[in-house]
Amino acid sequence: MGCVAVVIGISCLFPASWHFSISPVGCPRILNTNLRQIIVISVLAAAVSLLYFSVVIIRNKYGRLTRDKKFQRYLARVTDIEATDTNNPNVNYGIVVDCGSSGSRIFVYCWPRHNGNPRDLLDIRQMRDKNRKPVVMKIKPGISEFATSPEKVSDYISPLLNFAAEHVPRAKHKETPLYILCTAGMRILPESQQKAILEDLLTDIPVHFDFLFSDSHAEVISGKQEGVYAWIGINFVLGRFEHIEDDDEAVVEVNIPGSESSKAIVRKRTAGILDMGGVSTQIAYEVPKTVSFASSQQEEVAKNLLAEFNLGCDVHQTEHVYRVYVATFLGFGGNAARQRYEDRIFANTIQKNRLLGKQTGLTPDMPYLDPCLPLDIKDEIQQNGQTLYLRGTGDFDLCRETIQPFMNKTNETQTSLNGIYQPPIHFPNSEFYGFSEFYYCTEDVLRMGGDYNAAKFTKAAKDYCATKWSILRERFDRGLYASHADLHRLKYQCFKSAWMFEVFHRGFSFPVNYKNLKTALQVYDKEVQWTLGAILYRTRFLPLRDIQQEAFRASHTHWRGVSFVYNHYLFSGCFLVVLLAILLYLLRLRRIHRRTVRSSSAATLWMEEGLPAQNPAGTL
Repeated sequence: MGCVAVVIGISCLFPASWHFSISPVGCPRILNTNLRQIIVISVLAAAVSLLYFSVVIIRNKYGRLTRDKKFQRYLARVTDIEATDTNNPNVNYGIVVDCGSSGSRIFVYCWPRHNGNPRDLLDIRQMRDKNRKPVVMKIKPGISEFATSPEKVSDYISPLLNFAAEHVPRAKHKETPLYILCTAGMRILPESQQKAILEDLLTDIPVHFDFLFSDSHAEVISGKQEGVYAWIGINFVLGRFEHIEDDDEAVVEVNIPGSESSKAIVRKRTAGILDMGGVSTQIAYEVPKTVSFASSQQEEVAKNLLAEFNLGCDVHQTEHVYRVYVATFLGFGGNAARQRYEDRIFANTIQKNRLLGKQTGLTPDMPYLDPCLPLDIKDEIQQNGQTLYLRGTGDFDLCRETIQPFMNKTNETQTSLNGIYQPPIHFPNSEFYGFSEFYYCTEDVLRMGGDYNAAKFTKAAKDYCATKWSILRERFDRGLYASHADLHRLKYQCFKSAWMFEVFHRGFSFPVNYKNLKTALQVYDKEVQWTLGAILYRTRFLPLRDIQQEAFRASHTHWRGVSFVYNHYLFSGCFLVVLLAILLYLLRLRRIHRRTVRSSSAATLWMEEGLPAQNPAGTL
C-alpha cells in the first residue's frame, strides 16, 4: 500500500528551518532530511522522558521505602516468630539472668552481624527455639532465699545455665556474654550476704560453663539501673533510637549532656514509661534540656535520679547520649496504697470511737462507710485481733479527695510524690506508656485500655463505683469483664482507679487534658522485659569489632560501597550524554547533507546556463 501524505507543522515550537513534512516520495527514503528530523526529535524526547521517569521512579521507590521502613520494622518485630537459625555463623548470642525476689528467669538473646555503621545499634531480639517459642526459663524460689547458704547458689542456678547451653550453639559459647543481674530480693540483704552469693557464682560458673563471664557480669543492680534498662528496652522496641527518616516523625531538640554549650541536636522523641506494680510505682523519661535546680539540696538529690549514658559503640559519638530521669516510689503501688489507706482509716476510726464514745465499724450493723468501695459491698479490716467492718458508698470524687493526702506533695517547685525532685516535662511534645496497674485499671473492668482520656476514664470510674455490688457480681458471672479479672479486681477497682488518677495527675502533675498516654500490657504484641535493655546497654561496644572488620574490607573493595541509587543516577546521566552526542552528530550530518544538496543545485544551474561549475566556498 502507498504512503498516505501527512503534513506536520510545529512552527510554534521550532525555527523555520525545522518545519518539515512527510510525503509519499519521502517514505522509501529512510535517510532523507525530513525523516531524520523526526528521528532526532523522537530520540531527544525519549531521552528526556527516560531521564524524567528514572528520577521519578527512583524518588518514589526509595521515598516509599523510607516511608515504609517504620512499618516494615513494626512488621518485622510483630512477625519475628521464626526459629533462630543456629547454623548461621553470623548470629551472635547473649544471656541475661534476672534474679528477682520470687524467682529467677533466664533470657537468651541473639543478633545478626552489625552493619558497620557506628550510628546504628545492634539489632537484638529474643532467641526462639525450634518450636518458635522464646528461649526463657524460670525457677523458684528467689536467689535471696540462699542468703544463709551461699554455697548452694551455683547449684540453684545451674538448671538455667544448662537450659541456655542447650540452645546456644556449642561453637558460640566462649563468645556469648552471660550476665547475672539481681534485683529487689537481693537489695534488701546485708552487703556481706550479697558478696557471698556473688562470689559463689563467680567461682563455680566458669568451672562448668564456657560462657563469657567476668567479675562485672554478676551484680546487684539498683532500682535506678533497672528503671533505665526498662526505658531502653521499651524505646528500642518502639524504634526510638533509630534515625529520623520521615518528616512526620515526632522529634525533639536535645542538649547533649556534657556539651551544653554546643548546638542542640534534633533526633527522635523517646517515650517515657509509667509502671505501677503492687508495691511500688516507677517513672522514667528522657530529659532533653539542661535542667536547673531550685536549691543545692535539690541538685544533690537529682544526681541520684538522673542517669546519663551513651548507647552508641563509639564514646566520641554523641548521637546516642541520653539523660534519663528515673524515680521509684515504694508504697505507691496499687496494693500497698490500699494497705496504707486501710491502716489509716482503721487507726483514725478506732481513735475517734475512743474519744467520742462511738461504735463506728465495730459491728456489721454500724459499718464504716468507705467511699472507695463499690456501692453496698461489705468488707473487713482485721488488725491486732480487732475487726473493722466496712460498707462501700461508691463515691469516686470523695474517694479521690480522701486519698490525696497520701501523695505527700510539698509546695516546693519541681517535685512529685513524697516531695521528690522531678524535672519539668514538656507535655505538648511528649509521649508516655503506662504499664501494669495503669493498664489493669483502664482495661480489665472498664475496657478502656490504650489511648487514655481523663474525662472518659473518670466518667466510667464514677459509674462503676456507683453501681451496686450485686449488679457488678452479675456482670462478672456473665463474663462481661476481662478473662483474667477476678473478684479481688472488682472489689478494689474503684479505689485503684482513683489512686491511679491521683498519682498520674496530682502526683506526677500531668494535665487533665493530656492525650499522649497509652496504657498497655505489651508493645507491638510483645512483653518487653528490662533484660532487653540490659543486654543492649552492656553489649554496646561489641559492634566495634564488626566495624573494624568492615572498614578493613571497605578499604580493599571501595567500589562496593557506592550506593545503588547513585549508580542509577550515574547511568541515567551517561545515557543522556550519549544521546546528546548522537543528536549533535545527526545535526552535523544534516548540515553536511544540506550543503551537498545546495552545491548540487548550483552545479545543475551552471550547467543549464552553459557555464563551468564552481566549487562553493566552505564545502567539505
